[in-house]
Amino acid sequence: MGRLSYFLHNPQITAERYYEPILRHLLSAFAGEAILLTLDTSMLWDQFCLIEVCLAWGGRSFTLAQVVLEHGSAMVGFEQYRPVLERAQQVLPPGVQVTLLADRGFVREASPKEKHGGLMRWSNKQQWDWAIRVKSDLLVTTADGRTQSVESLFPPPEQAYLVGPVRVLGDIDAHLATANVPAAPGTWAVLSRQAVSLQTFALYGQRFGGIVRESSPEEKPHFKDYKSAALNVLDSGLRDAAVLTRLFMLLDCAYLIALVLGMMLVKAGQRTRLDWHGDRGLSFLQLGLRELARLCYERLPLPILQVLPKCNPPPACASQRKRDALDCCIEFSKVVSFSF
Repeated sequence: MGRLSYFLHNPQITAERYYEPILRHLLSAFAGEAILLTLDTSMLWDQFCLIEVCLAWGGRSFTLAQVVLEHGSAMVGFEQYRPVLERAQQVLPPGVQVTLLADRGFVREASPKEKHGGLMRWSNKQQWDWAIRVKSDLLVTTADGRTQSVESLFPPPEQAYLVGPVRVLGDIDAHLATANVPAAPGTWAVLSRQAVSLQTFALYGQRFGGIVRESSPEEKPHFKDYKSAALNVLDSGLRDAAVLTRLFMLLDCAYLIALVLGMMLVKAGQRTRLDWHGDRGLSFLQLGLRELARLCYERLPLPILQVLPKCNPPPACASQRKRDALDCCIEFSKVVSFSF
């Protein structure tokens, strides 16, 4: 523990030196491919905010870049999370076609008019596509010059509206999709750089990486793996933003190694040695952690890590209930497209 503490308090221990070389190697197969990135936050002890950009893959996600700030809210301004976006951009392989998914919580900007503006303008400059859930009070201007709030474009129950093109914040061209599904918490409004369809909601849903409740962001599988499902970071007792940033970087190294080991087990047809479900019931992370434990117990060396396959494997399903939830299709009684 003393050595680990020294490691965590050493400013020479950085993601650029330790994590990013592993990440670049494992991502090499994605060159020229279309990928999904997620921007999200999670609170620690109501005192620190973890900001991460992750790659959605295999029904879950893994970190490209992150930072911990001493900040009492999950809502952070663009200038606070812009360095995380820039670090993530630098580790991506060449030629990737990025779509960024983000939540409505990224709204703290320099002025009320800047809601979401910094993120969308920066993404446009990088030629990234994006889909962002927006708040009901955001003003949109339709092609006929009328300006109205997103709330005024909410549909009746069991209906969806597809609106576009629209302009927001004076200079950002976008398309808007709204849906009112009784089974979902609240009415949904997703702003997208690309033309919208019903698949826009499915695309945005991949931000969660699994079956979760939107009202409880800590239950997103990636953050749950950090906290209670695998790595137990809340037991660390650390209360320093820089030290926590290094800790999460080291956990990301372990996370990525375990994820790749799990993927290699499945690829080699050895999954059933650790997972007795008919189909894969454990995440790649859980498979990899069990394989790491086996290797340590038998004092065997870590195998050479393979690159991640560019194909996106289906998520793990440990029960028929989860399979039914993943396969569930939402039907609308009416879908209306507007082009003012």
